[in-house]
Amino acid sequence: MTLPTVAQKYRQHSPLVFCLTNTVVTNFTANALLASGASPAMTNLPGEAGPFAAVASAVLVNLGTPSTEQMVAMEEAIHSANAAGTPWVLDPVAVGALPVRTDFARRIVQQKPTLIRGNASEILALAGKDSTGRGVDATDTVHAAVAAGRELAQAHDCIVAISGEADAIIDSHRTALVHTNGIGLTRITGGGCALGAFSAGMLAVHDDPFEATIAAHGFYGLAAEKALANSTGPGSFAVAFIDSLASAEPEELQNLKYEELNHA
Repeated sequence: MTLPTVAQKYRQHSPLVFCLTNTVVTNFTANALLASGASPAMTNLPGEAGPFAAVASAVLVNLGTPSTEQMVAMEEAIHSANAAGTPWVLDPVAVGALPVRTDFARRIVQQKPTLIRGNASEILALAGKDSTGRGVDATDTVHAAVAAGRELAQAHDCIVAISGEADAIIDSHRTALVHTNGIGLTRITGGGCALGAFSAGMLAVHDDPFEATIAAHGFYGLAAEKALANSTGPGSFAVAFIDSLASAEPEELQNLKYEELNHA
């Protein structure tokens, strides 16, 4: 696997990432995409979401603040993305903790997302397992959610990424752990949501979604490490992180620490 090549293609192609995302993180997500070299687009309007998804490079469906209108637009976008063969990412924010989005997530996951990206508690809940999540905060470990992630990957023929102490990237027969220090991202709003959008962009430029997801998490995590070293608190970290995404070079992925595990 040549991870720097994936990141280089991302920069060369500047994918158009259509984000149906939550109101809390829209600005941060757009800035993260712009800084990393992609082109962001945000709209939640039924009647526009379907046509836009058809021309986008990739689509993000993030359930952070779902309204009835937004859920209609999301289903339009998913149908259009699938018809066009466009990769789409499901970020099941707070699934398991809140009933409306949990039911909605379990319905749309049947439409075969290219990637499901969430924290350990969200992945457990989406798979129908017991979890101890508290709203958007995970209280389960990545290790505890790997088996559930594998079930989702096999059931829906997709990649599952579980963010946490080490990010687990899973497909139907492979599992990788990506080791970066993303502690700074847990202290700002939108760190995980923007990662979903960034991952969507990586999926758009590389044929192997497993490799693309590893590259996305690695590049993002290395930028977070650099930002943490150049900041003094959450406010300066957020600014430093955007700068790090802009200045990071694809070749830095050569230094990424990750390990591939055997499925049991």
